[in-house]
Amino acid sequence: MKNKELPIEVIRSHKRKKTVQAKVVDDKLLIYLPAGLSKTRESELIEKMREKVEKKRLKRELNGDDYLNMRFNEFNKKYFNGKLQTASIKFVTNQNTCNGSCTPAKGTIRISHRLADMPKWVLDYLIMHEMAHLLYPDHSKRFWDKVNEYRYTERARGFLICKGMEKAD
Repeated sequence: MKNKELPIEVIRSHKRKKTVQAKVVDDKLLIYLPAGLSKTRESELIEKMREKVEKKRLKRELNGDDYLNMRFNEFNKKYFNGKLQTASIKFVTNQNTCNGSCTPAKGTIRISHRLADMPKWVLDYLIMHEMAHLLYPDHSKRFWDKVNEYRYTERARGFLICKGMEKAD
């Protein structure tokens, strides 16, 4: 799920003293910078703004379809007797060391954007894993018993271990 990179146009201004701004206009990334920055500092800021805009675009694209909500609802009926509620389930771009997270008190589930290109049965395992945290906010035996009701749990965990994205027990 890689966006094509936008062409960048840098606009320097002597009136601009400290602020940096970026916006997308007509499929072009406009970056507004103070004039007089060193080439190194300018390059750093351009890259930082490009990454920020690209992550925002990717997040919007990934959450544009209803796959996560659809699977949440299906799994809720199948594995949890329809008893779970969530305030949100969405892809995020700020989880680079964990695959997903759940905040049971708020009912929020976040899935790393790194899982978007994985086979659906791996993504579904992550959804099931985070849903189980709505009931069991730990990795207890009861938690794993619930997660293991999903038939591809062991296979998905093995896949993620091989990719270096999950630790073996």
